[in-house]
Amino acid sequence: MKLRSALGRSMARLLALALLPASLAGITAVGVAAAKPSPQVAGCQLSAGPVKHVIYLVFDNTHFTRDNPNVPSDLEQMPHLLNFLTSNGTLMTNDHTVLISHTAGGILSSLTGLYPDRQGQTVSNSYFYYSPAKVPQFSTSFKYWTDLVDDATGTRDALPNMVFDGQKNTPAPWVPFTRAGCNFGGVSTANIELENTGTGPFGDMSEAFGTGSPEWSDAVASNAAPSGTAARAKALTDYVGIAIHCAQGGGICASNATNVANSRPDRLPDEPGGYSGYQALYGAKYVDPAIRPGVPAQPNNNVCVNDTSGAPVTDPFGRCGFPGFDWALAKNTLGYVAQMQEAGVPVTYAYISDAHDNHTSSFPAPSNPNFPRASGPGEADYKAQLTAYDDAFAAFFERLANHGITKDNTLFVVTADEGDHYAGGAGIAQPDGSLAYAHANCSWTTTPACPSNQIGEVNLNITAKLPPGSPAFSLHRDSAPSFWVNGQPDRTDPVLRKLERDVLGVNAIDPYLSSSPAPVFLAMVDTVGERALHMINADPARTPSFTPFAIPDYFVRENGPFCGNNSSNPCIDYHFAWSHGDIQPEIATNWLGLVGPGVKKMGIDSKTWTDHTNVRSTMLALAGLKDDYVNDGRVLIEAIDTKALPQSLIAHRATLLRLGVAYEQVNAAFGQFGMDLLAASTRAVKSSSPNDATYASIESSIENLTTQRDELAGQIKAALNAAAFDGQALNEQQAKGWIDQANSLLDRANALAAG
Repeated sequence: MKLRSALGRSMARLLALALLPASLAGITAVGVAAAKPSPQVAGCQLSAGPVKHVIYLVFDNTHFTRDNPNVPSDLEQMPHLLNFLTSNGTLMTNDHTVLISHTAGGILSSLTGLYPDRQGQTVSNSYFYYSPAKVPQFSTSFKYWTDLVDDATGTRDALPNMVFDGQKNTPAPWVPFTRAGCNFGGVSTANIELENTGTGPFGDMSEAFGTGSPEWSDAVASNAAPSGTAARAKALTDYVGIAIHCAQGGGICASNATNVANSRPDRLPDEPGGYSGYQALYGAKYVDPAIRPGVPAQPNNNVCVNDTSGAPVTDPFGRCGFPGFDWALAKNTLGYVAQMQEAGVPVTYAYISDAHDNHTSSFPAPSNPNFPRASGPGEADYKAQLTAYDDAFAAFFERLANHGITKDNTLFVVTADEGDHYAGGAGIAQPDGSLAYAHANCSWTTTPACPSNQIGEVNLNITAKLPPGSPAFSLHRDSAPSFWVNGQPDRTDPVLRKLERDVLGVNAIDPYLSSSPAPVFLAMVDTVGERALHMINADPARTPSFTPFAIPDYFVRENGPFCGNNSSNPCIDYHFAWSHGDIQPEIATNWLGLVGPGVKKMGIDSKTWTDHTNVRSTMLALAGLKDDYVNDGRVLIEAIDTKALPQSLIAHRATLLRLGVAYEQVNAAFGQFGMDLLAASTRAVKSSSPNDATYASIESSIENLTTQRDELAGQIKAALNAAAFDGQALNEQQAKGWIDQANSLLDRANALAAG
């Protein structure tokens, strides 16, 4: 990947642009007069009002707040995007992610409006599950929507990876749109396109195309090719990461003979209300000709879609199609979104990879021991990447406007999956205004020691720090590493209880904080606390024994660590420096941008407390659609014009707002209730009183409070959903009673945390 140089762009000028409205900064917003009318899609019925297009964009780990007070934040360095959001709509900067706060869990909560306990990704981006023999088995969160936990054999756990209430498959996010007659496009977004080239009985290729199909055979051959070659990448490029779920009646899948031949059944066997007869196009090989009809394929290649600069989107070997998940750069993703929108796919959900990693040599490119790697705040390649992203957004907005796709007829929703903690030292100022960091593995116990501008997570082998004879376990490597102890012991098992205390007692040196050993872990939940934080789903085989939360500089693993030739424990690996999954504010706090018909022009809203589950309800309300299930989130009426709301969301507005605040604080993982019970749980699992009496007492209180919370939250969210989508106004007296109950639960949880 070639990054544009950031030289010549003054950081002071960039910051000034970021803080000015578009009209003053010389930035063209989407609201300008369009050169063409908006492309109309016959049969697509969104809102009764002006919303004709929906564009959802989710960044990976992209920040509104600064990671270094002297370096503009990610959004500040993308002024075309920042000013578009703040000048034309509302940017909510007190948004929150979920636990465990990783890419899959964060994205899927915003796609579904469900906490992880109702969409399955309670630990992500990978997890373990217990086989019938009670031995932990590895699985990944990233699979196509209908895949199983055990997608290799289907025998060790036959439940869906995306598991919902009643152990059914989680309802799919495209369904309300396709039922409304709208084609729905996906670009690199978690689990709505094929995620891998698996050819096992339940692999993505087998599920989409069928065992023995030509596409399946392509994947078999591709998977057998040497790593880092064009042949190995071919199936990924052709079939993964790009999809269109076609509208009821066929939509774009039925628009010509080629698309009919290329489409496959869009199977959702557990979808509420049924979902039969729908078709989909899977992969760039079939999507690209559908959205560029009449454009011939290149020799020995696919039809090409262009990025925002006009160059073809290709894999690292020059083949047109999906470039790879790490190569979902802004120019590539936005190029696909624009092409889909222009070609009659009015609803697009798309993912943009992070800017703080240097993606050189990322998969499927040939392996390079030095790349990909993390970059630090203000580093030259990081700045250049953000400049390239900003240029891509400028071109994207101009292109959309030229095709009549504007803020006046399009709902734009832009967010990030989660925040990050930067693990590293301070960069050294360079003559060009950038900061330089030390990109080498190191340890403070060796010579030479780590320099002051070292970058990288502190890798810790937890197994080596535990007493001999500790029980065997499998571990989700993370700064919040969930443990699955062999045999799936009951939470009160004395051996398990000792292991929990031993883990909490581990000390190590975090060189970014001190030269002396100190506790690694700050908090812990076992299965009782996990339930309170929405970390237990409908599949009991997937429940972790316990989950500790570390100082976020740490990356905890069960072996190694592997920091090149450095075998110290811990040691620093410079390849990774942006930590998430944990509980710190910089990880938990996120942002959400809304622009379009019905959205207030509030600029930056730093007060409204919200989280990922509210994205779904808010989008559907503005689009005039609804789900066939009860969302965990609420409609963010704070950001919506009154005239765009149904009467049932206007009546008793003050009470409705108070109820929303109380509901989120009692139900969201990062709400007051959840964080207080995390503190109480830590006190419980750390205790060692006779007969474990302290543990039993606190855990019983947590269980009781969580049961009461779940009952209350169920009543509130049912009423909020009914008001938003069924025209049923709140019963004000009942709502006030719920607010009182929520406040009582918050007070009791706080008292339990305080001890």
